[in-house]
Amino acid sequence: MEPRQRRKNRKLALVFAFVDGVYPSTFYMATGFHGLHVLIGVLFLGVCFLRVRSGRFLGEHHVGFQAAEWYWHFVDVVWVFLFTWFYWWGGN
Repeated sequence: MEPRQRRKNRKLALVFAFVDGVYPSTFYMATGFHGLHVLIGVLFLGVCFLRVRSGRFLGEHHVGFQAAEWYWHFVDVVWVFLFTWFYWWGGN
């Protein structure tokens, strides 16, 4: 077997899956939830963009945009927390 193929096989052997324990299952679940929330946030901002293009956002009527802004800050803070948690947990 070629050295390149052996290296590739070793890398494939290091991949973990749901059945390998609690850590990979939790990691994949949290990553999936984060992806879902990012998709929701993109849809949220898409609606805001369409409302801006139609002229519906005014100086006193912009609650939807503020809600989208707070939503993205929430997703960011949660992801920073989760990333740090998985970094420390996975290091043990």
